[in-house]
Amino acid sequence: MKKISILTFSIALLATGCNRGGQQVATEGVVIPEVKVQTVYLQSVSQEQLYTGTIMPYSRNMISSFQATMRIDKIMVEVGDRVTAGQLLVQMEETNYLQAKLQIENLKVEYNRVEALFQSGGVSKQQLDQLKVQLDVTQEAFENLKKNTFLRSPVNGVVTMRNFDNGDLTGGQPILQVQQLNPLKVFINVQEAHFPLVKPQMSASIRLESYPDEVFEGKVRLVHPTVDPITHTFTTEIVVNNQNMKIRPGMFARVAFNFGDVERVVIPDVAVIRQPGINDRYAFVLNADNTVSYTKVLLGQRLGNTYEILSGLEDGDRVVTAGMSRLVDGVKVVVVP
Repeated sequence: MKKISILTFSIALLATGCNRGGQQVATEGVVIPEVKVQTVYLQSVSQEQLYTGTIMPYSRNMISSFQATMRIDKIMVEVGDRVTAGQLLVQMEETNYLQAKLQIENLKVEYNRVEALFQSGGVSKQQLDQLKVQLDVTQEAFENLKKNTFLRSPVNGVVTMRNFDNGDLTGGQPILQVQQLNPLKVFINVQEAHFPLVKPQMSASIRLESYPDEVFEGKVRLVHPTVDPITHTFTTEIVVNNQNMKIRPGMFARVAFNFGDVERVVIPDVAVIRQPGINDRYAFVLNADNTVSYTKVLLGQRLGNTYEILSGLEDGDRVVTAGMSRLVDGVKVVVVP
């Protein structure tokens, strides 16, 4: 009699349904998951994108002579010295230079003599032209030798490396290195989706760990014309003014572009599910018949405890925010407050 009573109670329990452990038991004995949902709407989202890079010199010039075994007569600067474009930095030994100078002077005297003879009819035009060609070639070689004997800075900059001392024979290394530190530049890799938006002269905000409370203004100097097929990014060169010489090459930089505001669907972060083993993100979307669809979403930037959605959801969709641990695509659910 006692066994019959227990069986009767169990049948009655299934018929009326029960609510245990966050699940609704249906009248047919099928467990229906309980979920909480939230409606997503379009919101105005600032399209500020942040990138990282390293500050680089605007140019890096190696100061050396074309003659590999030429002796250094005198180096006029030290590491850290500021130099100007055209300033004499290194003087090499002058033996070859002085010999070439004497040769060019003799050729000029000879050319003037032959030219006078040509005027009086003593030589042909061909002889004069041949001597003129010889003089021009020698003059060009002399000017090249002069540049490689008296080494000058090609830019305004700072000496950042010195490899030799006075009296040394030059080897495979440059004698000096001069870096142009005003302006400076930084390279960043920008997402492929923003390729149509990034243009030369576009403004960028730059923050440095060395000066956390300051924002430096930069400008896009160059947009590389190709997109990396692996990372789907393209390289962009930003130039930043360094008139006060506060910034130095090698500093870590955060570069921000502001592409304006756009209307985007925004989803709570608790509704986003990461697919194990891959980097895709999903959300359960509640359908009109109280079933859920396992929907792939493309995330934009994180906004506090929400994410910007680039694709996958529409304005007014209802997404599951709690109770998704036992959900599968197409399962029927019960919505609870």
